[in-house]
Amino acid sequence: MDSTTVGGLLFGVGCLIAALWLEGGHLHQLVNLPAAVIVLGGTFGATLIGVSARQLRDLPHILRQALVSPSIDISQTIRWLVTLSEKARREGLLALEADANAASDEFLKRALQLAIDGTDPELVRDILQLEITFLEERHRQGEQVFTSMGGYAPTMGVLGTVMGLIHMMSRIENPSQMGPAIATAFVATLYGVSSANLLFLPIANKLRTRHAEEVLLREVIVEGVLAIQSGENPRIVEQRLRAFLSQRQKRALPTLRWHIHDDQSTQEHKTA
Repeated sequence: MDSTTVGGLLFGVGCLIAALWLEGGHLHQLVNLPAAVIVLGGTFGATLIGVSARQLRDLPHILRQALVSPSIDISQTIRWLVTLSEKARREGLLALEADANAASDEFLKRALQLAIDGTDPELVRDILQLEITFLEERHRQGEQVFTSMGGYAPTMGVLGTVMGLIHMMSRIENPSQMGPAIATAFVATLYGVSSANLLFLPIANKLRTRHAEEVLLREVIVEGVLAIQSGENPRIVEQRLRAFLSQRQKRALPTLRWHIHDDQSTQEHKTA
């Protein structure tokens, strides 16, 4: 479970409840089942109209991406790719067959297999970039679902408030009940605005961040595999792939360069 997603949601809701308590209110004032039905039901219904059946089936998987911490480690991937480049220079591309089969990332496995099979480098790049392009499109559609929900929810909240006011005006003969009725009517607006800005839109942003990380990882894999296929020096491969890292991530990778140097020195010593 991703701690920032869950923690942010709980913190936001907690602040709303704390603000209500500081103003002398009570939690039951925010509980309104009809308002929840209008906002959540209306938002979901409007979303259903605008999405395909496939997007609807993928919704649980998309939501899980926002709630579960990803296992993406670009630095570790770079370490492995540089190690493979060194092995390929010593033993040839065919020596990477076992490493390709052992790869847990299916994209990396396919990329290595294309290189091992002797596929033209330009064709390898085209195939992998095409896969990345369609991955980005699928991700965009997933983000759009929650972005749309974030747009519908406040409108449904206003709709619920209007319905509450209509119901209140039908009983205007009792002025003493108008104050509580108005307060209850505006709960729907609160539900709509809070669900949009504490749930739907933040999830869309989290998905956008997750997807950017995944696309970056795949770009690293493409460049790394092509460098391995072309037989580049492991030092050059490392420097090429380090360009994808932030300064903090680069500082976390100093040992890799020395490890490669030691291995090369050992190999040269054996050759001598």
